[in-house]
Amino acid sequence: MKLGVFLPVSGRAAVPEVLTEAAQQAERLGFDSVWAAERMVNPWEMNTRYPYKSNDTWFVPPESPFLETLTVLTFLAGVTTTISLGSAVIVLPYRHPLFTARVATSIDTLSKGRLILGVGIGWMPEEFEALGVTFKDRAGMSEEQLQIFNLLWAQERPSFKGRYYQFDPVAVNPRPVQQPRFPIWIGGESEPAQRRAAKYADAWFSYFVKITPRELAARFAQLREWAAEAGRDPGDVKLCCVRPIDVTDEAVPQEEDTLRGTPAQLVEALKPYVDIGVEHMALQFMRGRWPERREQIEKFGREVIPALRS
Repeated sequence: MKLGVFLPVSGRAAVPEVLTEAAQQAERLGFDSVWAAERMVNPWEMNTRYPYKSNDTWFVPPESPFLETLTVLTFLAGVTTTISLGSAVIVLPYRHPLFTARVATSIDTLSKGRLILGVGIGWMPEEFEALGVTFKDRAGMSEEQLQIFNLLWAQERPSFKGRYYQFDPVAVNPRPVQQPRFPIWIGGESEPAQRRAAKYADAWFSYFVKITPRELAARFAQLREWAAEAGRDPGDVKLCCVRPIDVTDEAVPQEEDTLRGTPAQLVEALKPYVDIGVEHMALQFMRGRWPERREQIEKFGREVIPALRS
């Protein structure tokens, strides 16, 4: 199982020096990928619950810095050499698909084929409203974008006539280093999101705040059935996920749906994910201050990664 780590793209740590150090630390420790989260704007007033935190509350205050995801990945391409660069996840309707394609191919070229494009359809109505994008159209817009990404480099002169996007024959060059294109991982936990992943994705990129490996395996088995219904080989869709994690100094009681404990406990807690076929796991270390998070990442890299791979 490959392992990734989220970098600090928001807050006081979201500066070039910290991002460079963090990405190079991850590469040195043997992580397989680094990840940048997405927030285009932060509304001052928000009533929508945040679905990816146990208390349902969005945790980044509006006045806090938040770097743009694809810009961060471009920067990281220049300060690393081997580690994969992932977005977790960009909201498709916020950008025109041809713009996203141009930026994504640029990152894939500059990084020599290290981009993983994690995508979703978004969850915050207030952000959609601020950007002038219709919230209720986000699923339809996203599905058309996924269709476009699949034809842009499969045809010599691709064109598209959809409800939301239309363009005459175009070229988006250079072509991605990775062929037939950079991998697209689709996030989301709802049935429509899973069906979307089954139809279009190279991987389902799930993020449950709490889930057991057994429950995750059951959901993925259903997704593979939907992939077959969509006319795809179920084996073409991989299982990848995001999991929050907390490294402790002392042993703590273990819960099957939570990654928390000493390095030795985390080695045992991660093995079931390997057993169910998770191919790549991106880890969010749950410490607010970057120095404490950096320390946890270092301990995990030195003590957990080697033990898992021995």
